[in-house]
Amino acid sequence: MTTTSRHTGPAGGRRTLRREVPSTAAVLADEQDFAAMRRYRTFPFDDYGGYLRQLETLLRTLAAQGVPTTLTLFDPAAYEEYCANLALDPDRPESRTRYTTEAACAGATLPYGGEPLTELLPPLVEAADRRATWEHAGTLLSRAGHCEECGADLAHAAFTRATQALRQLLEALGDGTHHLVCSVPAGERSLLAVLHTTAEGGRRRLSESESLVFRTVLATGIALRTPGGIVSRTSTSVSTGADTSSGTDTSSGTGDARDTVRGWSLRDSWPRALTAAEVFTAYCTDPGTGGPVPPEPGVDHAPGLPLTPPPDDHRHR
Repeated sequence: MTTTSRHTGPAGGRRTLRREVPSTAAVLADEQDFAAMRRYRTFPFDDYGGYLRQLETLLRTLAAQGVPTTLTLFDPAAYEEYCANLALDPDRPESRTRYTTEAACAGATLPYGGEPLTELLPPLVEAADRRATWEHAGTLLSRAGHCEECGADLAHAAFTRATQALRQLLEALGDGTHHLVCSVPAGERSLLAVLHTTAEGGRRRLSESESLVFRTVLATGIALRTPGGIVSRTSTSVSTGADTSSGTDTSSGTGDARDTVRGWSLRDSWPRALTAAEVFTAYCTDPGTGGPVPPEPGVDHAPGLPLTPPPDDHRHR
């Protein structure tokens, strides 16, 4: 039942309710996805740029009316499968609307705040990739089973171990801006998790969602005892102008930025530090061809920092 305010008429009440009912919009991520949707007769757009402009106009209009709007990605392949599973006609607007609503409930979303769509698409795609990685890693992790000796849940034990490893790693890296990548082979494609964190004076800032995915991917490698690895890239500012001959620092505190790359390989269910030579080889090798890649200027290749493994009481699976 719908009620109206005692202080407004029916039209005013509807406007008030409209501002309180959120909207959801699904956006095609790129030209390839746009081309896939053009095969539907009821899809009313001819070019990707015009499609983005019209969608952005709609979003700005809703924002001006005070309507909160959430963005999600529209995946044409997933949409086709969705319609087939529910016996829906994919060439009907109401089918696209229904898919959009469910995609927003189950997938990655971002709130729209008036930004250009070109700025929102990259983080939205990243969020979708992160969620897909987390779901795939979680599925693999659930297959770990139980310890043959004590019956413990190996997935839970591996996640606890991954959390301990990440905590040690961040503490060892210390202050600075850190970019961490964890990769674990998983069939046809590797699981890849990225974590950005900044630490200063013992205070650390990081994304909880990135941390969760990173630990889940690492836990998958630990539980399934697959090879894998972690690479960190730390950015710091190098002061210039120091008078080393007199032992007096006359710098102004500014200087060139330098990055330090470190690495760990996943062995015996724990990240083991690589040597500087191993880090250089891994970082300066083309993963596709196996050929050498020239080292980047301003990048130092350093050994991985040692991490102390906790007892592993669940070696049997």
